[in-house]
Amino acid sequence: MYEVEVKVPADHERVRERLERVEATLRRSVTQVDVYYDAPHRTFAETDEALRIRRERDGDDEQVKVTYKGPLVDEDSKTREEFETSVGDESAIEGILDRLGFTEAATVRKDRRMYALDGYTVTLDDVEGVGQYVEVEQATTEEDVDAVRRGAFEVVERLDLDPDEQIRTSYLGLLLDASSDSA
Repeated sequence: MYEVEVKVPADHERVRERLERVEATLRRSVTQVDVYYDAPHRTFAETDEALRIRRERDGDDEQVKVTYKGPLVDEDSKTREEFETSVGDESAIEGILDRLGFTEAATVRKDRRMYALDGYTVTLDDVEGVGQYVEVEQATTEEDVDAVRRGAFEVVERLDLDPDEQIRTSYLGLLLDASSDSA
């Protein structure tokens, strides 16, 4: 499965007003804590891959998932292959990764409000230490990546945002850049 994502910095208040005008549907609000790992056999920063454990809280409900994200597959968006599965025991997956030599690289914390619009998920992200962003995304097959990407750009424009302001750097990359700038 591929995740097509377009991410732009944006003022959430203005975007929420626009989402109301285009009648987007608020799906849920969550808090996510993503712990990213480095591999013992290659450097994910160099290969443009990511491995994370995500703890997600939605009210009283909490889920844990492990996700692998492959390198970006195009220069026009943040499209990449992605594999994700639920984890029943967070300490067990942490133990497995530790015994295999994976080490924690960084933790990204964010509050997210997720909307549905034109078949896409529009997410307003407030990322600790990084700022406010809007993501427009949809999962698809390799064959449909181009069409889904075009549709994502159209949704960005419907929200009165500029697709040319897109940022292809992950929140992890932005956080690491911000922490190295302050060092």
